[in-house]
Amino acid sequence: MALRTLQFLVLSLCLIAVPPAYSQAVKGKIVLYTSQPERDATQTVEGYKAANPGVEVEIFRSGTTEVMSKLAAEFAAGQPKPDVLLIADAASMEQLKADGRLLAYPGAPVEGFEPSSFDADRTYFGSKLITTGIVVNTAAKERPKSWADLSKPEFKGQIALPSPLYSGAAAIMLGTMSARPDLGWGYIEKLRANEASAVRGNGAVLKSVATGEKGYGVLVDFMAYNAKAQGSPIEFIVPNEGAPAVTEPVAILKTSQNVPAAKAFIDFILSDQGQKLAVKMGYVPAKANVGMPAWMPSGTTIKLMPIDIKAVLQTSEADKKRFSSLFGN
Repeated sequence: MALRTLQFLVLSLCLIAVPPAYSQAVKGKIVLYTSQPERDATQTVEGYKAANPGVEVEIFRSGTTEVMSKLAAEFAAGQPKPDVLLIADAASMEQLKADGRLLAYPGAPVEGFEPSSFDADRTYFGSKLITTGIVVNTAAKERPKSWADLSKPEFKGQIALPSPLYSGAAAIMLGTMSARPDLGWGYIEKLRANEASAVRGNGAVLKSVATGEKGYGVLVDFMAYNAKAQGSPIEFIVPNEGAPAVTEPVAILKTSQNVPAAKAFIDFILSDQGQKLAVKMGYVPAKANVGMPAWMPSGTTIKLMPIDIKAVLQTSEADKKRFSSLFGN
């Protein structure tokens, strides 16, 4: 056997015998804090455990704002519990990064992802694209075409909004809209004057509109399309001004008690398998080449509102207080 051929075979065997570090078996336990809906959180953990059967996962699930409040209390007590966070918005991750709470993962498998979908320092990574638009009960008489339409008299008392005091996506939406010259706080005040109701989160908006309690709502896309596919009498509208979006980023805390298993969680979320799971759940994945959800027509272009995450972060607390003073929750 030629020496070159022998060398090639030895190198090949070495490559087979030594897989990438992130694919090596991990074990123990991780704690996951997430704002995913319960069904999605369950499927995510099941997928991760199937790829990493030696790991036990403990979950705390709530809205992003409540997750962050719980985490802040744990930081204050010096006892942060989670290894991994999977929450709605990048603004919350930016705050944690600024506070020195996130662990950088330079080796995360980001090939195939748009650079804008993950932190340049690789402390957090977007897992999907979730837009917010207008949901309408099919029995409602009017069809709004823009965000501005919702402030018109014909929609008075018929609008449900997710509260930014609970929902991370709603907090991003509020910060984005209030900074726009064509909307701004004047628009938010008009919604309140038009007797729009702020409810606990997106799930409460969906229930309100699907049951006909309200004719219109502000809702994230996947909830609307998935509910429609299951027979709910609703339609989803992307307003003319565009849709604010969140990326549901995932990150590891510096205080993680099981960094190898936490990195394996990031690996799973960013893998083709994890991204295809997101598509199966009905989401637009962050990695576009794995496919799109069944509800999205071929060739669809998503019109997004430009979002300055750092600016949203700077005004977030003031925005929430002002919203609370208007809507009372």
